[in-house]
Amino acid sequence: MRVWAVANQKGGVGKTTSAVALAGLLADQGKRVLVVDLDPHGSMTSYFGHDPDRLTSSVFNLFQHQGRVPEGLAAALLLDTSHEHIRLLPSSTALATLERQSAAQGGFGLVISRALEQLRGDFDFAIIDSPPLLGVSMINALAACEQLVIPVQTEFLAMKGLERMVHTLNMVNRSRRQALPYTIVPTLFDRRTQASLSTLRTLRRDYADQLWQAYVPIDTKLRDASLAGIVPSRLENNARGVLAYRALLRYLLVHVMPNSREVA
Repeated sequence: MRVWAVANQKGGVGKTTSAVALAGLLADQGKRVLVVDLDPHGSMTSYFGHDPDRLTSSVFNLFQHQGRVPEGLAAALLLDTSHEHIRLLPSSTALATLERQSAAQGGFGLVISRALEQLRGDFDFAIIDSPPLLGVSMINALAACEQLVIPVQTEFLAMKGLERMVHTLNMVNRSRRQALPYTIVPTLFDRRTQASLSTLRTLRRDYADQLWQAYVPIDTKLRDASLAGIVPSRLENNARGVLAYRALLRYLLVHVMPNSREVA
């Protein structure tokens, strides 16, 4: 099972949309995909029609066993989605209390890694949607994944979030045996605005080695798919945003993770 995480220390940059779009494109190819919602706001959980305010069983339950994950617990928490090849490990608002619990108990950094290990034989890909704040949930996402996708809205303020994210990665990599590879993905690009054009130029200048050189444009079809609770490719397969994410997926599989070339 390949494990990817989508993260940025700024909200509103297209993390959930990116995670769902990539998951949908993989699932359309018949891949068994697990999506993991680690954001207390539960955007991905809500996307697929589940209410994070009402769920009594969620990813939060994994953190209730002093850092261990009882056998079978991860599988018991899975929910169906609108796509037959995607299953969801949902979030709930209870996840917001995790920071207090972890401060008191500790040992929570590898919980998601242990949960995914239980599910390894059941899925081809896992895609983790991470919260925009550095904390236990994001640390779990970074520890569990083998490839990080960092969506960056093409506007000036989003660059600050990227700087913080790269700083966090540098800290995390000191404790990893191997540095975590990451790909920066320009999102919400609007070629009519100077802000988008200027930010894209800055990304290409300052992060050339880590940057996917294309971009995801603003596309109302992505928002429409969210409202409908279906992956974007199931709403309109040739929408501009879907075509961009399809190109991104091909890049990740062929150039970043060549061992997955057969999926491209």
